Amino acid sequence: MRTEGGLLPVDVLQRVVNADASLPGLQPASYHLAAGERLNEAINRSWNRLLPAWASFEEARRRPSDNDAGTTITRERWLLPLFQELGYGRLQTSRGLEIEGKAYPVSHRWVHVPIHLVGCRIELDRRTAGVAGAARMSPHGLVQEALNRADDDLWGFVSNGLRLRLLRDNASLTRPSFVEFDLEAMMQGEVYADFVLLWLLCHQSRVEGERPAQFWLERWMQTAVEQGTRALEQLRDNVQLAIEHLGAGFIAHPHNPALRDRLHSGALDKQDYYRQLLRLVYRLLFLFVAEDRDLLL
Repeated sequence: MRTEGGLLPVDVLQRVVNADASLPGLQPASYHLAAGERLNEAINRSWNRLLPAWASFEEARRRPSDNDAGTTITRERWLLPLFQELGYGRLQTSRGLEIEGKAYPVSHRWVHVPIHLVGCRIELDRRTAGVAGAARMSPHGLVQEALNRADDDLWGFVSNGLRLRLLRDNASLTRPSFVEFDLEAMMQGEVYADFVLLWLLCHQSRVEGERPAQFWLERWMQTAVEQGTRALEQLRDNVQLAIEHLGAGFIAHPHNPALRDRLHSGALDKQDYYRQLLRLVYRLLFLFVAEDRDLLL
């Protein structure tokens, strides 16, 4: 799985998987489980039920097809059973959305949550001529724009059976924001650990409430925002501390007499020295973030 745009950072997702007691909404009762029933038991039952459903879907989609988008087999054999195991019941086909006179042919819906399910031969990020829900814009773009323009919808799903994305109303028009699960890799490799996160994050109880602001997903996102704010405040203090340590260390180092002489004579202004230290610290931060995200070659 991967998360884009900071919608739900990896550290928050890790807390979900670890059932962090400090993160609310991870108790069995919040997932509507019966008294005494454990989350891992419910997740394991769903996993065992979905393994044959995936096998049936895999067999059907491997058959040669010239023009078929694979919509029926993707929905009936795989995605509808998946969402049923996630607590949504048997999803019913939606008539789509109309917002300010513009139609958004989203295939399904659960209360305030649009759920767009397309065929396995349809790309999520590309338009496909002649295919409902993908002809005018990409399936991802369709759901994202609908969420951005709708007053009552905040979170939504889009999937072609091979990948599933969790989306939220996104103010940015240039930076996509979503959490994506590679269903194909997960099921073919039988990566149960990833399915645990999928189940915990996409369960029906996570998007339940009179208003979207009450959704557990929305509360978790706000937790991530608050964590980010605190991290920035801590970063500011640590940057100051780094500048002090590096600046004093360079001056004190026995191999830097030229630096000391330039500062003493005024050839190097103290403010210029500070700017160079600040630039060094932010270069290091840039390097650390790139390394942390596996972006270094």
